[in-house]
Amino acid sequence: MKKIALVALLALSLLLPAFLAMAQDDLKEIKSEAFGKLQRPAVAFDHNAHNEKAQIEDCLVCHHSGENGVQDKTTGSEGTPCSECHKVKPTDKKATSLMRAYHKQCIACHTEKKKGPLACGECHVRKK
Repeated sequence: MKKIALVALLALSLLLPAFLAMAQDDLKEIKSEAFGKLQRPAVAFDHNAHNEKAQIEDCLVCHHSGENGVQDKTTGSEGTPCSECHKVKPTDKKATSLMRAYHKQCIACHTEKKKGPLACGECHVRKK
């Protein structure tokens, strides 16, 4: 009986890290290397859970494209980093900076729907 318990405990200790790693596969961070060293922690964002809870089925709701400062909500940009169009410090004064693009995209939706976090620390959660 002790051998069975020992084998089960050993198997559990070997498999537990694998299960935990798989559980975190869907959890991603919204961050960009373009920012360099961050002043606040990156936003933890579970894409699928967020979209389910928010009932978002159309990728274009978040993944827009555009040209010359005009947003196009008919053509998607999935797989293209936001930093490809939005620069950290744009040279064009009319262009939307990368940080502003992230904040505008998320906060505008949360404000409109009256759901979700709005304050900095609610998204950029510091580890305890």
